[in-house]
Amino acid sequence: MVFRDRVDAGRQLAEALLPLAAEHPVVLALPRGGVPVAFEVARRLAAPLDLLIVRKLGVPGHAEFAMGAVADAEPPVVVRHDDTIRALGISAPAFEAVLAAEIAEARRRRDRYLGGRPRQPLAARTLIVVDDGIATGSTMQAALRALRQARPRRMVLAVPVAATPAIDLLRPDADEIVCVLPRPDLGSIGEWYDAFPQVEDAEVIRLLEAAAAPPPA
Repeated sequence: MVFRDRVDAGRQLAEALLPLAAEHPVVLALPRGGVPVAFEVARRLAAPLDLLIVRKLGVPGHAEFAMGAVADAEPPVVVRHDDTIRALGISAPAFEAVLAAEIAEARRRRDRYLGGRPRQPLAARTLIVVDDGIATGSTMQAALRALRQARPRRMVLAVPVAATPAIDLLRPDADEIVCVLPRPDLGSIGEWYDAFPQVEDAEVIRLLEAAAAPPPA
C-alpha cells in the first residue's frame, strides 16, 4: 500500500478517526509535512486546526546529530538525550544556548504561520496530533509530552505510516495511536508516498488560513 500524496494520506487517516468527531477534538499538526495531512483530518471531523512546533536540538558544530528536542508550549518542553550529551561532553551553557535559539525559532515560525492567531484551548479536550509519518519517534515524543502540560481529556496520535518500533516507543505518551500503515521495515517515510514533495511555508499558511475561515453560509 502506498499513499498518492499527503492529501490522500490525510483522507484515509480521517476515515479511521471519524468516530472521534463526536468528541469535538482539536487537531494539531507538526509542520511542515504534517499540515496537509492534518488539514484533511480537521476538515472531515469539522475540528479546529492548530500547530505543534517541535525543534531538534542539534549538537554544536554537528547540527545533524540530535541531543534532544524542544516543543513550542507554555512553558517549552524539553526532551534531552542525556547519553549523547554525556558521551560528547556537551556543557550546560552549550546546551542552553542551542535550546534558547531553537525556542526562538519555534516562536518565530508560529508567528509566521499563524499570523498572531491565538492558540486553541486544549484543556479537557480530545487532542489529535498529526504528522505525515514517524521514523524514530523522538520529535513526536517531545510533542506529546508538551501537550500533557495542557491537561487534555484524551490524546490521540494519528499518522498515515510509522515504524513499529517508534509506535512502541510512543505508546506511554499517548492515550491512543492510530496508524493506517504500521511498518516494521519502514525505511524512509517518503517511500510510502507516490508524491512526497517538500511542503513550503506558503502552503502551510494557505491551509491554516483556510482552516480558520468561517464555513460558507
